[in-house]
Amino acid sequence: MAASTALNRDDYRAIFLNDVPMMDVRAPVEFAKGAFPGVVNLPLMNDAERQAVGTCYKQQGQQAAIELGHRLVAGDLKAERIAAWAQFAQAHPDGLLYCFRGGLRSQIVQQWLETEAGIVYPRVIGGYKAMRGFLIETLEHDVTHARFVVLGGLTGSGKTELLNQLPHSVDLEGLANHRGSGFGSRPTGQPGQIDFENTLAIDVLRKRAQGHACFVVEDEGTHIGRCSVPLALRQTMAQAPLVWVEVPFAERVERILSDYVVAQQADFVAVYGEGPGEVAFREHLLGSLAKIAQRLGGERYQRLQAIMQSALAAPGAGDVDLHREWIESLLHGYYDPMYAFQRQKHAERIVFAGGASDVLAYLRAQG
Repeated sequence: MAASTALNRDDYRAIFLNDVPMMDVRAPVEFAKGAFPGVVNLPLMNDAERQAVGTCYKQQGQQAAIELGHRLVAGDLKAERIAAWAQFAQAHPDGLLYCFRGGLRSQIVQQWLETEAGIVYPRVIGGYKAMRGFLIETLEHDVTHARFVVLGGLTGSGKTELLNQLPHSVDLEGLANHRGSGFGSRPTGQPGQIDFENTLAIDVLRKRAQGHACFVVEDEGTHIGRCSVPLALRQTMAQAPLVWVEVPFAERVERILSDYVVAQQADFVAVYGEGPGEVAFREHLLGSLAKIAQRLGGERYQRLQAIMQSALAAPGAGDVDLHREWIESLLHGYYDPMYAFQRQKHAERIVFAGGASDVLAYLRAQG
């Protein structure tokens, strides 16, 4: 163990900045609650084994729990798991392993790798808990010490497209895998809250290390789908200068049609297959409209629902003109007034407004 111990690491900043490969030896249920991007889960114990050992620990103490763990993970099962760890270690000789606190489980994996497979492989001191704590503290520090500019604009203005052209942007919707509006859910689902926060913190950490002192983010509410924007970032965004992009109505309609209808349907088909994907897309679109039915009012909701159903009944991507009709109506009667109110409410924060190219040039100058 001495050789392995000498290699153990607690330089969390370097680990994340260098995208060091890591295997997480926690149980699958722990991994599902929160992990780091790109990490592979190769558990010492599965969920049932972990639960049995945990119960034994509470009732009989640590030594009895350790002995039970060794009985549960033995023979062919032990050999199979060691082989998986060895395969990862050989594929990633510069990698690391960790458990929850960097304690007994990762030490056992480390020891078995060395004694059974002849591989000296380092673990993360402090484990997942210490790395997670580091990311939380770093994100809170960075969002309060860096400068932020918020990009606003009416629905369909292409704000994400602008962000993606800036090296100093943070694409919150991309990290949350959600387009942000009530129609923005994706068939591939969203990350859990902890995964979202971890990925966000690493993104900001790396961009700060690249020398960026100013970040551009899209104007978002408290939640992006089911992902909650961290409090420190929300507070910073609420006070940050606001840049407003102005795009012609017709261009916005076409972008929404392309993103939320054509591309979104293709995404559903890619995930679920042709027939089921089209059904799932139809349910998604009608369900998204139903979520805002109360705010639309009964009569308007019924009218838009009928237009949407007719559009979806057409073959292929549906009736494009009918899709345009409900999009135009929804923008005129619902989204645009809501965004106009928000703009007026925060008018004193607006430091620049203009077309997409002018806004892009302004934001580039801020970096």
